[in-house]
Amino acid sequence: MTTAPLRETTLTVRRLGGRIGAVVSGVRLGGGLDPATVAAVRAAILAHKVVFFRGQDHLDEEGHEAFGRLLGAPVAHPTIRSADGRYSLAVDSDQGARANEWHTDVTFVPAHPAFSVLRAVTLPPYGGNTLWANTATAYAHLPKPLRALADGLRAVHSNAYDYATVRPDITPAELARYERTFTSTKFRTEHPVVRVHPETGERALLLGSFVERISGLTGKDSRALVNLFQSHVERPENTVRWAWETGDVAIWDNRATQHYGVDDSDDHERRLRRVTIDGDVPVGVDGRASVLISPEEVPTPSFGPASGASSASGG
Repeated sequence: MTTAPLRETTLTVRRLGGRIGAVVSGVRLGGGLDPATVAAVRAAILAHKVVFFRGQDHLDEEGHEAFGRLLGAPVAHPTIRSADGRYSLAVDSDQGARANEWHTDVTFVPAHPAFSVLRAVTLPPYGGNTLWANTATAYAHLPKPLRALADGLRAVHSNAYDYATVRPDITPAELARYERTFTSTKFRTEHPVVRVHPETGERALLLGSFVERISGLTGKDSRALVNLFQSHVERPENTVRWAWETGDVAIWDNRATQHYGVDDSDDHERRLRRVTIDGDVPVGVDGRASVLISPEEVPTPSFGPASGASSASGG
């Protein structure tokens, strides 16, 4: 592990792994940060893909969103309404937010979020960790023939998938709530399997649990290829695991990562809040952009009483 001071700020970055993850210290997050510190935080996110801040207990909903705006424009979830007209989304265990699967946030729409800012509010006495994977290093370390294959593939992502197979213990009431909220509008978007990062120029695998199929292939062949590439994303050397403490904040580059909220804290309460920052439409190696298949246009989310987060939005 190394500690590297960044010029013109008191911020320091301590790497957690060779390919992903770092702890950032020397900064109090909020909307009043100076431009040099914001630039240093952004550079750390781009370099390490996910960064962690301890001791940010001072943040509330307003401060959380205010900090998020320094990274870009906050964006509401396409189907899940947030409380009090805020962009901060509840990721709570009592609302079924137990992801327990590898995913990149909201890839079922073309311009999925660029960054996610997740804040720990209430934690269980054990378990409830989150894992992240670096999808850029996963691509970079593919054998050359597999990189060439991936470069030419496209995949359809959707929020309408068989949730009961992911959580076979789900109750009928929970399944009904899931279908009423998370799939209230059913999206299908075709993305390149390899996207070119708009800020770093890196190539990264764009997969995760929202992938319905590889375009142009049969179901069996499609699943075999998805599993093959996904297995490289999940290799331990591409991942980092974070044991949450109350007041922690994690920020990740949603264009170059997947994450997995581990459901191993039994019935204990786990509450986090997430603010997502609007992203761009992915572009593949061939220059082709992602395409929305259905509905014909993305409806503007309406704020209102919180209707609960689904496992697919968990952290």
